[in-house]
Amino acid sequence: MSGEPVRLGVLGLGRAFTLMLPTFTRDGRVRLVAAFDPHESATAAFARDFGGTAHVSPEALCADPQVEWIYVATPHQMHADHVELAAAHGKHVLVEKPMALSMADCTRMIDASERASTRLIVGHSHSFNAPVRLARNLIASGRFGAVRLIQAMNFTDFLYRPRRPEELDTARGGGVVFSQAAHQVDIVRLLAGGLATSVYARAGAWDPARPTEGAYTALVDFAGGAVANLTYNGYGFYDSDAWMDGIGEMGRHKAPGAHQATRQKLMRATDEATEAAQKAQRNYGGNAYVPDASEPPPAFQHFGPVIVCCERGDLRLTPTGVEVHDTQGVRFEYEPVPAVPRSEVIDELWSVARKGSEPVHGGAWSRASLEVCLAILASHRSRAAIMLSEQVALPT
Repeated sequence: MSGEPVRLGVLGLGRAFTLMLPTFTRDGRVRLVAAFDPHESATAAFARDFGGTAHVSPEALCADPQVEWIYVATPHQMHADHVELAAAHGKHVLVEKPMALSMADCTRMIDASERASTRLIVGHSHSFNAPVRLARNLIASGRFGAVRLIQAMNFTDFLYRPRRPEELDTARGGGVVFSQAAHQVDIVRLLAGGLATSVYARAGAWDPARPTEGAYTALVDFAGGAVANLTYNGYGFYDSDAWMDGIGEMGRHKAPGAHQATRQKLMRATDEATEAAQKAQRNYGGNAYVPDASEPPPAFQHFGPVIVCCERGDLRLTPTGVEVHDTQGVRFEYEPVPAVPRSEVIDELWSVARKGSEPVHGGAWSRASLEVCLAILASHRSRAAIMLSEQVALPT
């Protein structure tokens, strides 16, 4: 089995799966063998495209003896139950971010996997991206001294993309803190070593028609003295991809005016049902679904501008590598862009599934990232700093 593809069953064929599909179909280390989704058009498309089994329930998928790992890509509030279900059937799990909506649910997932002796990886988050890994390796080399300050920011049109009603309800996992801070927090924790100590934050819910947090800014302190400044604006008219060489989040060149076009398209959705249908139609199996282009993206995926200030140099993460500024001047550390987007996720999956390695994005790591996300919301409500207690160091 050591050289055989990982046999993957998919639980949820929505937006997350749609974004991972180019990776799954082009990376020979995985094979899609089964799926379940409540939308029959999606499961029918899966059976047609991959010859896999289209199951009628999550239980049937998890019980399938052909399935080795389950990719849990269901809505956020279902993650804990579905990871427990997979573990109960002896299946290893790759679960989408955020890991869950509460610390207690994260612990349930970790405990279920430990009882069943199954493996748990949480992703995709943009901390998998190769330029983040490269920057972390440069920091670990010791050449630049300790990390002192990290600036991470992203201005997007996130809140005005088509949404289901629960995606606009914080209590059900909606808003940018659960969906987007999961990326940003994972990145800065990885670059700063993982051990965050406190969070002081503000969040913004500025549009009554979209009643959830659409923006936040946070100061995150770390053991050892580093501090990270995280800012995200999902109401953005301005597009911070202009600072990423015009490369969008998915690693492709981005058309000017994309944020304005998103808002204009949303105006054509007259009610919640129409908007939810817009989202479903552009996902896998939907009427408006467009398969990813066959040519590989020219750059890595990213999550906006990130600059790491160290004692003896600054590192700017870009869609093609890391720009280094130090006493010798400015130089560039390139990372070759693979033909398979997000292949870094499969690198970790393969390492765990076939080489017996410990995951970087394991349960304890990802629970700690959720703790920071929850602290952003708690600090906004209390107008006070929130002390953290469940942090773990970056795995070596």
